Amino acid sequence: MTLPLSGKVAVVTGASRGVGKGVALELGAAGATVYLTGRTVAPGPLPGTITATAAEVTALGGTGIAVRCDHHEDDQVAELFAQVEREQGHLDILVNNVFSAPDLAPWLHRPFWELPLRAWDQVLGIGLRSHYVASVHAVPLLLRAEQPGLVVNISSSGAVSYGHNVVYGVGKAGLDKMTADMAVELRPHGVAVVSVWPGLVRTELLATATRTTDDGRTVVDLPGQGTFDISHAESPRFVGRGVAALSGDPGVFERSGGTQSTAELAARYGFTDVDGGGPGVALRGGSEQRSTAVTSPRE
Repeated sequence: MTLPLSGKVAVVTGASRGVGKGVALELGAAGATVYLTGRTVAPGPLPGTITATAAEVTALGGTGIAVRCDHHEDDQVAELFAQVEREQGHLDILVNNVFSAPDLAPWLHRPFWELPLRAWDQVLGIGLRSHYVASVHAVPLLLRAEQPGLVVNISSSGAVSYGHNVVYGVGKAGLDKMTADMAVELRPHGVAVVSVWPGLVRTELLATATRTTDDGRTVVDLPGQGTFDISHAESPRFVGRGVAALSGDPGVFERSGGTQSTAELAARYGFTDVDGGGPGVALRGGSEQRSTAVTSPRE
């Protein structure tokens, strides 16, 4: 049986764990060759390494290729895409996911004037800037693809509503604007660009912050945003299924330049989470909204 993304080549940044891992696994399960980046090559405080993720990608039916890459270092990013060019000659899918969530965690819901100035550089550097740099190197390879190429930027509803702190929101708003403007320039060349908004995601990092309530529920307290029942959270592979569905959609240009929540993608493409369910709804500020989760650690 031919898998839907068989023959496709993808790069997923920040795929040791979290959302990046979930995306890499689902692209692999759909048959893609997946280059996955990260700094973690040996087990550490958080579960997950790029080599372990690559092995899981291969076990699911794809081909996983782990590439150690620090997205702070432009030369390492350039070498990543040079490797893809040498080995594959082209690229079909770029997923910009790498994010400095462990560094962000101590700064949650702190006013910007109390944050160190390095918070700006860290959140926007490993996030917005790293996505731009990866895209610069990826596009020449995407233009060589036989079918339309796709760039997916993992973003957040924090782009349009307050979430976590000022620098987080600025970074996500900038990312969605970058999506919109890149889409304009790439449309004539047959490359689509879409921002994907996960909800609250059950990442390894999030698991370290959970507690059990008196009535037995597992919850996480996000400062200033409320308490969230983890049973309503999405798995990282739910996000991955949305990205895989976009990657296989010949009509993806209808969404190019815009944002898509994982819930919207599930409704459109008819997929469920790994447990057969759909995304939960988190309560924030007294109204039902998608939560702006800390989605994935840097690698």
